Amino acid sequence: MEENSKKQAKSGDLLISEPFLQDENFVRSVVLLCENNSNGAFGLVLNKLSILKLGELIEELSFMECDVYVGGPVEQNTLHYIYYGEQMLDGSINLGNGLWWGGDFKQLEAKLINQEVDLDSIRFFIGYSGWSEGQLEGEIEDNTWIVSAYDNSENLLFASADELWKLILKNMGGEYQFMANYPIDPRLN
Repeated sequence: MEENSKKQAKSGDLLISEPFLQDENFVRSVVLLCENNSNGAFGLVLNKLSILKLGELIEELSFMECDVYVGGPVEQNTLHYIYYGEQMLDGSINLGNGLWWGGDFKQLEAKLINQEVDLDSIRFFIGYSGWSEGQLEGEIEDNTWIVSAYDNSENLLFASADELWKLILKNMGGEYQFMANYPIDPRLN
């Protein structure tokens, strides 16, 4: 993964929270940036598992025990999804490197019912992370986020939620390898 925190974050980039960020919504989080434009930014926290299963949210999919993640603190009554591989849904947005965001939900629902989806290559989220115009750039400037281009060489985005933050930093090498081992609260070290 290439680190590019001096550049503007773009769709498909990862935002990795700095080691000592105390915001409960983003502690040790990895956010996939899905959109960043003059109106603001939209992303999904990749490593915050919710207590819900997909079948509890969508009546037609009540048989599904698929995990659902907390995409962020905004509009937690909305469902979002990303998937990896070839485009399988009309309207999906290509984030690069075989990663897709959203798309026709009725199509997805039918594919899930017919067991035509590899559940290891899709992730569902309630809510999202949002930034108003210029807000994300300010947070990056304040070193709240480490920006890294997602290159898919290790397909880490679908790794264990518990280890994702650490794995991505280690994979970035250099000073980031050391950050991966920082304690959450350095006073306890």
